[in-house]
Amino acid sequence: MSSNEQYSSAQEGEGILTRFQNYARTRKGLVLLAEMVVSLLVFICFCASITGGYSTAPIIELCFSAIFFVIFMNQFDQSLSFIHWPWTDFIRCVIAVIIYIIISIIALASHIGAQIAAGIFGLIAAAIFAYDAYLIFPNLKKRQHVPAATTPPDYSP
Repeated sequence: MSSNEQYSSAQEGEGILTRFQNYARTRKGLVLLAEMVVSLLVFICFCASITGGYSTAPIIELCFSAIFFVIFMNQFDQSLSFIHWPWTDFIRCVIAVIIYIIISIIALASHIGAQIAAGIFGLIAAAIFAYDAYLIFPNLKKRQHVPAATTPPDYSP
């Protein structure tokens, strides 16, 4: 899916609800919404367990997914060109996969029901984040930054 197809639905002057609905129908929007929902489920399961540990990681990933959803929905990534958005999003996804795999293995090793459920949902979240990274990877090869000029400027008066 090209970025033009992704953003063709968000026109100038549309309401925020319309932009939300249009972006949520794109592949990237659906993946980000799935990341938010599964992160919320992992957070709820960790909070419901007796120990309540590891609940910080899912809430941070939930917040990052929501921030990126708002950025892409409102096309802030096109106006803020000083940030390389595909690399930023890719690194976010890779870090989330690593964190979710680690906390899921730890949660599955415990014999507490809510932590086991959090571990299973954590592995599902890791798979969704890995799929998101897989979708981002082709954009990393296409979009190259132009190197800065290395010749000194002409200062003739």
